[in-house]
Parts: sequence; structure tokens; C-alpha cells
Amino acid sequence: MISMPAKRPPVPLSRERIIEAALHIADGQGLRRLTMRRLGDALQVEAMAIYHHLPRGKEALMDALAEHVTAVQVEQHPTWQETARAWCRASREALREHPGVLALALTKPPKGATALAVKEQVEQLADGGLPDAAEAVRTLRAFVFGSVAVEVQQSGWADPDVDEWVRRDERADIDFERGLDALLKGLQT
Repeated sequence: MISMPAKRPPVPLSRERIIEAALHIADGQGLRRLTMRRLGDALQVEAMAIYHHLPRGKEALMDALAEHVTAVQVEQHPTWQETARAWCRASREALREHPGVLALALTKPPKGATALAVKEQVEQLADGGLPDAAEAVRTLRAFVFGSVAVEVQQSGWADPDVDEWVRRDERADIDFERGLDALLKGLQT
């Protein structure tokens, strides 16, 4: 008697698995190619099963993807400058990691975990002694988002004629650090 190998039970669907699969599609094929049907196929479930975890459907998915790359938190550092620098670097990495959802990060207003992360950032900088921490956080966010947008644009990620897009650009790292230094100096005055 030949015994058949036991079939592995399917991995249960979760919000985290849905977001991970959606990020994979968006980063590999672009946001336009991310449909609920394609996401269902990637997860090996009916598209309707996704709505159990994201009742508002595609809108909730877009919010969750934006949150995933913008709800960045860092530990409080001894000075507000060090905290701000750590947050900017971590935010940049989160955005660079998922260029497919950069457009969402740039256009979705901060909600949920992102709004909490921004509030925490303001509190950390204020606790670190920065007088107008809320204005500083808006300025730092604008710098990070803008620099990553330029970096992704120059990387060739969205160009269909580019075979291999540049994930790491030493020049971009230097430009980012120079800009961050100048910004932090400006916020001190």
C-alpha cells in the first residue's frame, strides 16, 4: 500500500499575509496591477475572502499599504537631533523598501498607526528640547518623502524599458545625509 504524503493545511489568511502579498505585487508590477482578484490568486483564496480581513476592500487595502511604509517608530535618543536623524533614516528605508506603494505614502493622509507614529515623533522631539516640534516633523517628513520620490524616479523602477533598477545608489545616500544635516542645522535656529 502506497501512502500519500499528507497535504499541508493552507496557511490561514491574515491581514499581515494580505498586506505582504499586496506589497509583493505592487513592488514587482506596480500599483495599477494590484487588483483584489490578482491578490486573491497570489494568496490562493477567493478575492471575497480578503474582505473578511479588510471590510472596506480595496480602499482599506490602500490605507493599510500606506500605513505599512509610513508608520515608522524609533526609540528616543539622547538629543532631538539624534532622534530625528534615526526617524528620517528609518522612514527612508521603509519607503525605499516598497517603491510600489510610494504614491500611496505620498498621497494618503496620515491615519491610524501613521498618525500615532507622527504624534509620537512630535512628542519625542519636544521632549528632546525642540521648541516647535510639530512644524519640524512636517518639514522632516516632506524632506524624506521628497528625497525618496526623487531617488525612486532616478532608479528606473517605474520605467518599463529598464531591465534592472538601481536599488542602492551611493550618490543618493550622500545627498540624503547632506540634506538631512542641513535641515537639522536649520531646525536648531
